Amino acid sequence: MDHSSDEDTDISESEISDHEDKSYEKLKNGSQCVKTSDETFTCPYCPKKRKRDYMYKELLQHASGVGQSSSQKRKAIDKANHLALVKYLEKDLMKVDVPSKTEEEESNASVNPNEQFVWPWIGIVVNIPTRRAGDARCVGESGSKLRDEYRRIGFNPFRVSPLWNFRGHTGTALVEFNKNWPGFHNALAFEKAYESDHHGKKNWFGPGEKSGLYAWVSREEEDRKQHKLVSNLHNIIQTKNQHLKEIEVRCNETTLKMDVAMEEKDKLINAYNEEIKKIQSSARDHFQKIFNDHGRLKMQLETQKNDLELRKIELEKRETHNESERKMLSDEIEENAVKNSSLQMASMEQQKADENILKLAEDQKRQKEELHAKILRLENDLDMKQKLELEIEQLQGKLNVLKHMKDDDEDAEVLNKVDSLLKELRENEEAFQDLDEMNNTLIAKQRKSNDELQEARNELLNFIKEMPNDGNIGVKRMGELDTRPFLEFMKKKYNEEEAEDKASKLCSLWEEYLKDPDWHPFKVIMVEGKETEIIRDDDEKLNGLRSEISKAAYTAVVTALKEINEYNPSGRYISSQVWNYGQGRVATLQEGVQVLLKQWKTYKPKRGMM
Repeated sequence: MDHSSDEDTDISESEISDHEDKSYEKLKNGSQCVKTSDETFTCPYCPKKRKRDYMYKELLQHASGVGQSSSQKRKAIDKANHLALVKYLEKDLMKVDVPSKTEEEESNASVNPNEQFVWPWIGIVVNIPTRRAGDARCVGESGSKLRDEYRRIGFNPFRVSPLWNFRGHTGTALVEFNKNWPGFHNALAFEKAYESDHHGKKNWFGPGEKSGLYAWVSREEEDRKQHKLVSNLHNIIQTKNQHLKEIEVRCNETTLKMDVAMEEKDKLINAYNEEIKKIQSSARDHFQKIFNDHGRLKMQLETQKNDLELRKIELEKRETHNESERKMLSDEIEENAVKNSSLQMASMEQQKADENILKLAEDQKRQKEELHAKILRLENDLDMKQKLELEIEQLQGKLNVLKHMKDDDEDAEVLNKVDSLLKELRENEEAFQDLDEMNNTLIAKQRKSNDELQEARNELLNFIKEMPNDGNIGVKRMGELDTRPFLEFMKKKYNEEEAEDKASKLCSLWEEYLKDPDWHPFKVIMVEGKETEIIRDDDEKLNGLRSEISKAAYTAVVTALKEINEYNPSGRYISSQVWNYGQGRVATLQEGVQVLLKQWKTYKPKRGMM
């Protein structure tokens, strides 16, 4: 025998299969002695082991245990030799499938002839430890772990299947043995091992506390129970699947309704915006007409007033030498006094018109505040409308459920609930209609007020454009790029003429970026419960501008971006606004009207003394 020389060397895990085949050929050729007598065997690879003589099953269990060992202390060559020994015992020394007369007698002696075993041979293991997982389901040891453990002992099952239900691992498993006579002998040995340890079937169903695993071989009765359990689980699964399908149908219906509602909401908003634009245009034209008429009348009054002043001076300088001329002069002076009185009346009317303009500005401010309040009420009404729609759907669902319960014993109580739900449903539908009518009224008022306010602001913007800037209130082009930081950067690298050309080209490039609707370097965050847009920190264009040009150029582009996003996000072009430069914000309508009156008073010609 040459096994002693193999102990000094070892092989890798990948070479186990090849070495197993070589060792198996040596065993078949008789190079290794395995069978010492008709009933005793020895392990040729464990010469130093105290126990030298084995029965056939004992040697098979020993070789299987070493060959399938997961211990790192076992050498790969030992595993390969013992796997070859298992193969040799099962193929060349085992009496396959046909038990000897002695084996049949031993089996019959240990088995009650009135008992009927389940075939294929099935073992039952109970009281497997389980624990609660994160989702409250029970989990336990896997079937493969139990199978490997039973194989190491020598029972050689080919599968262990834990049983599960809706709560998870049941703590029970089925042990399946081979369908031949050796498989039956392994099953009986499996049952006897647990009976000898007082963990058999009688011990499990007997009184007292239970600890550890209990096991036995399945008889006909357990097979019927198993089929019944499987049938019940199948029925439960079918019921759950049907319930799941019903929930999916209801979910799809609700989703469809929500989509329709959102589409209607979008249509309403679009129609509202179009109506707002029309009303704003009409109000702007009306205000322009009034303002033009007012300017024309003012110019006529000023012309007449200047003519009368000149006429008065001429009359005062003319010398009159006779009575008739003095009388004519006196009459003319009286006539001029009457006309001057008329001019004073016109001036008072002009002052009243100025006061009316201020009043109009205050009214517009008040209407704007009312409009804001109406918008808030409109949003609350829309939320209430959606809430009522949801309540109506819920009530209808409850009503349908109660209708299906009419065949129960409690018919009277169900009918009362149905009547109560019908009454509550009608009340909610009436409240929904009232809320819808009020919502439409508020939308109409909001559109009218918004149009009047926007028309007044546009007219004010046109007039302030034509007037000189007073240093505080003026017109600002929102979204216009400040070119100074770009020019300062280019002056550091080029002469003045070339720097202006380079800066102009670079500014033109960034102005095109600002007009691009696909470039939107903003992100939305929540500030004090409201959604607010801020500049993204990871935008490549802006970060490149800050690192390659200057921080001032980056600030100029970000400022233009924010102004466009606030005042003209859809068009992405420059728009004008009346601006309060002193406070850095859009000027109110009242501030603009005050500037308008101030400019008019400054340029109004002074009337001479009578």
